[in-house]
Amino acid sequence: MTIPVLILVAVVAIGLVSFIAIYNSLVSLRNKVREAYSTMDVFLRKRHDLIPMLVTTVKGYAAHEVETLENVTARRMGGETLSAVLDTETRISYALSKVMVSVEGYPDLKADTTFLDLQRQIVKVEDDIACARRYYNGSVREYNNRCETVPYNFVARLAGHRAQPMFRAADDERSVNDIVF
Repeated sequence: MTIPVLILVAVVAIGLVSFIAIYNSLVSLRNKVREAYSTMDVFLRKRHDLIPMLVTTVKGYAAHEVETLENVTARRMGGETLSAVLDTETRISYALSKVMVSVEGYPDLKADTTFLDLQRQIVKVEDDIACARRYYNGSVREYNNRCETVPYNFVARLAGHRAQPMFRAADDERSVNDIVF
């Protein structure tokens, strides 16, 4: 073989090895995003299991809050796309937090041991969801950065890797007027 042919073979081999390494890196990051979403989904399902019990407990005390909780329960089926599911879950978190604040006006409910136990469980699950959201968003950020930076973006486009949505707060969650001190 001649030197130009060897150089060409070396360049092609380096290009191929680089492509494979970048592709494998993107696959690894995509799997990390999927794992992060699955972790969050476990806590979301746990919260979904608690909501009907909370509705049943609150029904005996506060009709208005029951309506809010039933709306939350109706929403929990979410959407078909990942973005729709994330949006629905954000709205459920917001509605639950509003219900938990509004029960302050019902002393009998606040004294109910079943409600207090459910409240503790929901607070724990919401904390777990918040941690899982942070992990998910960190994983998505890392994956999206790779999909959008050179040379990864070329391989990402060729291999069908697309940026993933972040878990964001709903517009009504960002209102400063809703903050209770």
